[in-house]
Amino acid sequence: MHPGSSFANFGALDWAKQNHHAVIVNPPGQIVAEFSFAHTLEGWQQWRQQAARFAPLAVAIETSQGTVVDQLLQTPDCTIYPLNPKAARAYRDRKAPSGTKSDHLDAWSFADALRVDFSNWKPLLAQGPLLEQLRLLCRDEMALIEERTALVNQLQAALYEYYPAALAAFDDWVCPGAWAFVEAFPTPQTLVSAGKRRWEKFLHTHKLYRAQTYQKRLEIFSQATDFCASSALTQAKSRLAVTRAKQLRVLQTQLEDYRQQIEKLFAQHSDHDLFGSLPGAGSKIAPRLLCELGEDRHRFEAPEILQCHAGTAPISYQSGPIHKVQVRWHCNKALRHTVYLWADLSRHACPWADTYYRSLRKRGKSHACALRCLGQRWLKILWKMWQTRTCYNAELHQQNQLRHGSWVLQLQTS
Repeated sequence: MHPGSSFANFGALDWAKQNHHAVIVNPPGQIVAEFSFAHTLEGWQQWRQQAARFAPLAVAIETSQGTVVDQLLQTPDCTIYPLNPKAARAYRDRKAPSGTKSDHLDAWSFADALRVDFSNWKPLLAQGPLLEQLRLLCRDEMALIEERTALVNQLQAALYEYYPAALAAFDDWVCPGAWAFVEAFPTPQTLVSAGKRRWEKFLHTHKLYRAQTYQKRLEIFSQATDFCASSALTQAKSRLAVTRAKQLRVLQTQLEDYRQQIEKLFAQHSDHDLFGSLPGAGSKIAPRLLCELGEDRHRFEAPEILQCHAGTAPISYQSGPIHKVQVRWHCNKALRHTVYLWADLSRHACPWADTYYRSLRKRGKSHACALRCLGQRWLKILWKMWQTRTCYNAELHQQNQLRHGSWVLQLQTS
């Protein structure tokens, strides 16, 4: 945290896609500069010229990522302070309770808020090139996986309209073999006319042969035309289904390429072994945890801060006799989703995690709530590992449980 005397002035950017509005105030709170500039090379050169006049400069902005933040991080003697949108709204209302809104008002209220309250804010520090690239790749991979899920849902919806036999034959529609089936046999009529030999060849070629499902699938294939849609609906929806299957195949190829690059970068990072030692994290979750926590060990001064940042810690509301506890929605969504997946996977790799999860389920907690509680517990362990730069040690963790009389260990040994 920077002491107040380290900044000569305080500024803020009300950013947009094409143009940005900047306001800079001095320590007494007077506006010393106000200007707009375009999101172009010349515009950012203008910004840096103005920023140099008032350096060292602290700048507030209502985001923590993106091309605007990237340009700000390249500005000399400029420290960035991200502003939560909910807090930004409150600072705006403090200046204009009437609800008035303008680019000038936003930038001025944020700059003045930074001048007054910046000692309680955390500056945004630039990550190393390797970690920054890894973070962007991991987040883009998650977005592409969401797109794949949407395409799978659209494919299943199309098949429901005209091809119930295909839905009955396959349970896993993230499997490329299921997409290949739709491409090879786009309609029930095509499937039935293909015959048993082609069915068997397809199953073996795409490694879909399973002794327990073989006969059932052949029976479904042979009866595919018994219950199907009209000719018009079949012709229209089969084209859509094949389109979705081809889109999924292309997307899966790109996802595999992303996965190779992420694993390559993750292997080069100094914290690879630390995050790779986490039970259940594996090659997919470990890089996501690393890039969301980062390299700055001072970023989370206590495990509770990390838990709040990840959304596993609940929020409480207390007013007089009223006291409520609710799920924390305002958090790092990518980290919350990653911790949720990690907690679920850890149950199958760590005995105490499975015991803890089962005990919560027996108490009536939902699956989501139990995983959130387990993630809360894991984050406390991860924070200590991260601070001390040590890998996970199951024996050491068990010793700590014995030392503190953990009720989880008592359940596990009973």
